[in-house]
This record gives sequence, C-alpha cells and structure tokens, in this order.
Amino acid sequence: MGLYTYDSSDIPKSERITKLVEDLYAKMPEIESARAVLITESYRRTEGEPIIMRRAKAFAHILENLPIVIRDQELIVGSTTIAPRGCQTYPEFSYEWLEDEFDTVETRSADPFYISEQTKQELKAANAYWKGKTTSELATSYMEPQTLLAMEHNMFTPGNYFYNGVGHVTVKYGEVLEIGFSGIRAKAEAELAKLSLADGDYQKRSRFLEAVMISCDAAVTYARRYAKLALEEAEKCTDPVRKMELLVIAQNCANVPEKGANGFYEACQSFWFVQQLLQIESSGHSISPGRFDQYMYPYYKKDLDSGKITRAQAQELMDCIWVKLNDLNKCRDAASAKGFAGYSLFQNLIAGGQNAEGIDVTNDLSFMSIQASMHVFLPQPSLSVRVWNGTPHEFLIKAAELTRTGIGLPAYYNDEVIIPSLVSRGLTLEDARDYNIIGCVEPQKAGKTEGWHDAAFFNMCRPLELVFSNGKDKGAQVGPETGDVEKMETFEEFFHAYEIQMDYAIKLLVNADNAIDMAHAERCPLPFLSSMVDDCMARGKSVQEGGAVYNFTGPQGFGVANMADSLYAVKQLVFDEKKVTMKELKQALMLNYGKGLAQEDLAALASDTVSVMRSSGETVGEAEIAAVLKTIHALSESEEVKENGERILKLIEEVPKFGNDIPEVDAFARKVAYTYTKPLLNYRNPRGGMFQAGLYPVSANVPLGAQTGATPDGRLAHTPVADGVSPSAGKDVNGPTAAANSVARLDHYIASNGTLFNQKFHPSALSGRRGLENFAGLIRSYFDQKGSHMQFNVVSRETLLDAQKHPEQYKHLVVRVAGYSALFTTLSKSLQDDIIRRTEQGF
Repeated sequence: MGLYTYDSSDIPKSERITKLVEDLYAKMPEIESARAVLITESYRRTEGEPIIMRRAKAFAHILENLPIVIRDQELIVGSTTIAPRGCQTYPEFSYEWLEDEFDTVETRSADPFYISEQTKQELKAANAYWKGKTTSELATSYMEPQTLLAMEHNMFTPGNYFYNGVGHVTVKYGEVLEIGFSGIRAKAEAELAKLSLADGDYQKRSRFLEAVMISCDAAVTYARRYAKLALEEAEKCTDPVRKMELLVIAQNCANVPEKGANGFYEACQSFWFVQQLLQIESSGHSISPGRFDQYMYPYYKKDLDSGKITRAQAQELMDCIWVKLNDLNKCRDAASAKGFAGYSLFQNLIAGGQNAEGIDVTNDLSFMSIQASMHVFLPQPSLSVRVWNGTPHEFLIKAAELTRTGIGLPAYYNDEVIIPSLVSRGLTLEDARDYNIIGCVEPQKAGKTEGWHDAAFFNMCRPLELVFSNGKDKGAQVGPETGDVEKMETFEEFFHAYEIQMDYAIKLLVNADNAIDMAHAERCPLPFLSSMVDDCMARGKSVQEGGAVYNFTGPQGFGVANMADSLYAVKQLVFDEKKVTMKELKQALMLNYGKGLAQEDLAALASDTVSVMRSSGETVGEAEIAAVLKTIHALSESEEVKENGERILKLIEEVPKFGNDIPEVDAFARKVAYTYTKPLLNYRNPRGGMFQAGLYPVSANVPLGAQTGATPDGRLAHTPVADGVSPSAGKDVNGPTAAANSVARLDHYIASNGTLFNQKFHPSALSGRRGLENFAGLIRSYFDQKGSHMQFNVVSRETLLDAQKHPEQYKHLVVRVAGYSALFTTLSKSLQDDIIRRTEQGF
C-alpha cells in the first residue's frame, strides 16, 4: 500500500503546448556570445582576488546583464539565450576547439549550430583573455606523459570534463522551494557568524560563504529582471488573457526564487530558475531534476485541495516546464558531439519509487510526469521511473503506454538492486532509498552528492588489441609488454595478459580523471551550485573541493559483450578445440578478416613494422616505408587472407554468444566485466571519495568503435562496439526474455555508477492491453533476477530506414539512443545505423 492516492486518468493536452513546441524547433540552434563577453569582463576586474570570489562576482555580473526574453505564450519564464534552443559558451573551461570549428560547426553531421560572423568576432576577442587560464590547460599539466600517450591512442577519453564543466548533479530543489534563496543566504550568514577570525581556515571558509551570498543575491536579481520585463510587456499587451498571464508571471518572479513558493505555480517557476541558472554558472550537463514528483507534490496537493488549481491547469504548467527543458542547449566539440549526439543535456527526472522509510510514494504527479512526456513528445526531460515490488501496477502500465509511443521513454530502474548497491558505497539506508538518477543511468542521493558520473569513456576492446600487439600501437609502446601471444600455451595465460593491460589502462584513466578533478577545484569552484548541496556550507568549501557529503568518481566502461564473446571465442577455438591457431587469429584481426583495410590501418601496420625493423638495427627510409606499405596492402588483398578470414568468421559465428540465456557464457561475461569494475574500487579521488564503475556508453560506442580494430567476436574494424551491458547487435537470437536473463547474470551491484540495457521491439509487440501486460511482465522478471536498468525503442526497422531517406517527414521521430532519447533526424548517420542494427524483439 502506498502513502498517497492518485488519479491515473488521462488529461487533455492544451493548444499552448503545441505552439510552444513548434516555435522552439522553427530554426537551427544558435551560438551566442553574451556570457563569454560578460565573464571575461568580470574576470578582468577581479584579478588577484580569491578564485571563489571571482566566480561569484562573475556569476552576478552575468545575471545582471545577460539579455532576457519572454517567449510568446510562455507561462514559465527564463531563457539562457535570445534564440530558441541557443547556447552560450564557457571559455573558462576551454575555447580553442570552438574557434577551430567556427567555419564547420554549422555543417557538421552531429549537432550543428548556426554562428554569425559578429558572434565569431566577439568570441575571439573574449577568448584571447583565457589563454593559459582554462581548466583543460591546467588539467593537462597535471597529467603524466604515459597518460597523455594513452589518450592519444584512444585507450580512454575523459573529454567530458576535460573541456567542459562537470554537472551531473541533483541539488536541493525542495529547500529552495521551501525557504527561497533568502533563506539559503541566511544559512550562509549563520555559518559565517560561527567562525573566528583566528581559525586556521577562516580565510577560505569565510570567502566561500561570502561567495554563496553573492550568488544567492544574483539569482534574486535575475528573477526581478524578469518581473520587470513581464510588467513592461503586460502594459503593452492588448490581449486581455495574455495580459493577465504576464501580470501573474511578474508577481511570481517578484516572489520566487527569493522567497519560499506560495503554491504550485510559484513552485514551478522557482524550480525552473534553479534548473536554468545552474547551467549558466557552468557548462556541465546532466543537471537532473531528480524526484520532481516528490518535492513538488505538497504544493500541488495544497492548491488542488483548496480549489486554487485543477489537474488540467497543473498539467499545463508541467508541460510548459517539459518544453523549457528542451530550450536549454550546449555546443560540444565535433568529436564529443558524436558521442553525445542529439543535442542532449541528459536532464533526468524520475517518478515513483519509495521514500526514506521504504513506503511507496507514487502520486498524482508521478502519473502526470508521464502524461507531460506524452504531450510534449520531446527528448527532455530524460524521464525515468523507479520500480520495486511496491510499485502500483497501474503506474507500470502507464509507463508502458509511454514506451509504446516509440519515444524511448521512460527508462526503468530497479530499487531492489540500486538501493543496496548505494548502501555498499557508504550511503545510509535512508539516503539510498531516496535516490534519483543522474544523466543517463547514474544513481545518487540528491543534494548530498558530487558523483562525477560520466567521468570518462573506457573502451574495453582496446586493451585486448594490445594483448595481440604486446602493448604496442602504431609503433609506440602504449601498454606493458605482456608477451608474444603466439607463445602463450594456456587460455589462463592469455586472459592474465588481458587483465594486465586492463589494469594499466585503468590506472592511467584514474590519473587523467584526478588531474581534471583538481583543475576544476582550483580554477572553477561553483558557489551557486554548492549553496544547494550538503555539507558545503558547514564545511566551508565548494562541491569541487570536497564539500559534498558523498564523493565519487564514476568512469564508464563499454564493450562488455564484445569482450565476453571475443575471449570466449579465443578460449574455445584456439585453446580448447584448436580449430584456429593464435597466429591465424592474430593475422585475421590485423587484416580485418580479409574485409579490406582503411588507409589509417595500413599506416598503423606499417608503423608497427617499421618500429620493429628499426629496433633490430635496420636503416629505414622513405623507400623502405613505401615498400612496407605495398607489401601490407598486397597481403590484405590476397585470396588466401580473404579465405582464411571467412573461414574464421564462420567458426566464430558458431561459438555461443552472450545474450542467449546460456549460463556458462553468461558466467564468463560476468568474469570479463569484473576486469573493469573491480580494479576501479582500489582508487581514490582528490575529494576523498572512491571510484566506482559504470557500464554504459552514452552513444560513444559508435565513434570509439570507429577507433577500434577488428575483435575476435567477429566484429569488423571501425564498426560500433556493443552498448552498455546489452548483447552485441544481432547476436541475441533467442528472444527478449533470454537476452534479459543473460544480462541479469552480470553483477549489477558492483557497477554502482549504473548499467545500461537496451532492447528494441517492433510496435506490434506492445499492441493492445495484452502487449502492455507482456511488457510489464518482462520488466518484472528481469528485475526479479536483479537486473538494474532497462530501456526500449519501440519502432520498426522500416520506419527508421524511411526516416533516413526522408528526414523532412520525420522531424518529430524520437528514439532511445543510449541513456537518453533524441530526435532521430538530428543524429549522425553512423549513430542512426547503430540503432537500426539493434536486434528487433517480439513476444
């Protein structure tokens, strides 16, 4: 029995929402320069001051001067740019990549942005100040040479926080709704009053608390600017209905977020200012609203019971917030844009689940959150639902109805895996029960955690490549020498070599992450964000310096299925059955199974060969290099190589694969996943917290797969690797339940930074009530076996292929990518192809 009653009936969509969505997507997103210009002005004025004060004063200067706009028909106001879906830039983190892409950012395949010539000039002038002052430059100086070499050779990429802010947090929205920023400012004043001038850390603690106060005042100033603008527009407005709306908006912005919210409408507006301003202070994405249905519910219930608001009016306000979440945007460098394709900001909002006492708290707003995603039908927020044995069946069916629309929402999370997993990482049981999801799939306790989720992409396939090359890549010694694979006599020896390569690469990943972590603490502490995270004020330090109660670093590994199938194939074909020699397999991998080599592969092989020649004392000039290239090309095109490659591929095809409910293979996959998840537990971050593994790729399995050679599972060079913990595309041939059973046999508890399991269904599989019941049963069955997460695409292969050919006819087609949804036509073709390749399931 849950704590609340609820109404699960549908609520009609208002015409306003259709108009807001149409206006939002009328033009290509645009890059604006105002923030970059303003932060540079402030930094020039505050040279020599403590960095925390410089950050606060810059935040205030931005909010006092950033151009503001109220869009037509809006009920919730606050826009970071004048252009809909536009973005500002953040030169304090990095800027050179954007200047390099000024002439291509509008035409690139992933997430293009319009940028005017005037904006280019304004950004160049502002960016000139930041040379030598960015977090990325400081982070690079902290990294060891071998770390930089590993990054250069695509062993892993920490680019997310290397070039941007961190984000990936849920703050205490509920506290802002309750006491406003005037109340938070008063808390900072009280902490400051406790300090003594003679305290050893007085200077740092006092300046931090002063910075919090400046930031709180800045947020209030920004809201008052909107109150003034709304009054000005109301005076000019001739439409009596819109005039009244603008007057109410003005009153709302005069009250919140300075004070506590007086009713549901004010709570919605206060929430939005927090959500927006966090993304003005820093460029970090995955600022996740978290348990919106819980902290907003008291305001909704009070207004509903008093007759101040109807369910339909509350639904329209929520729908307006859903639209606004899609108005925020971010420009990434071209390579990162491919890994995060779809203009996504990963703002995860979760509904349902239990409270700190273990009682289900599904309520009206839980259902209305699902309804809002049905109405708005856009990628943001990245809606999630919590599921446990106390979840009302009607709620799961309502969620399934949304899934059936094909939007790729919601994602489903298992309380009964995630809660104990978080407890094992040091959270109290009460805090673990109150978890929400960050970004793609990462659990945390809101308002207490600096999780540093999404800290790096680690490609588990690359260390296996180094096993075959004895640690060398393109002529450089990138990993340790683990021996000649052709001389290895047992599979255990081969597997141990893989573990050695993994351990070494993981250690370098940790070095990179910690270097970046330190750079953010030194150059970009965030006082506004820190004002809404415990225990920053009590500790007198920002989130970036370790002020949060819980501190983690969560880099994610991917390619689990590829490595499980690859290593199992090596074991069976080379060592157990001896159908293939190690020499034959090594050559097949080197020459891409005879399927042709790209120019970069020919160059890499030539580089390796030349390196060996030079190490043996041979003189190698241009003529010798040309001869090597010619020989390798001829070898790769020979009939013998092609026939041998085809023979080995057929043998690999016959080897059992992960994802088909074969206990022995699944147990092996579990062991392979441990080569990533267990070593990470040995490391600490500069904030005093631990590293924890995630097993999910965002969408980086496509671009990083393009950097990876052929693998022993039969995957060809430069093709995508498997996403998350899902089976390799097309290899799970025994149906959705078999695939789920296999994935459930992985250890989801140890991957406490989140796991991602993708499935794709034909729309007919979820048709009618029976289809929904079958679908709900699949989720319950997987979660009963201790799976952690599931997400789905419900769309036919034919539809996706037609959308590729006729994108103008599918402007509103939303699909699930990885831990997020995106408009299909905004994705790069390589990512579209990866979604199409996924196994299409049915019941």
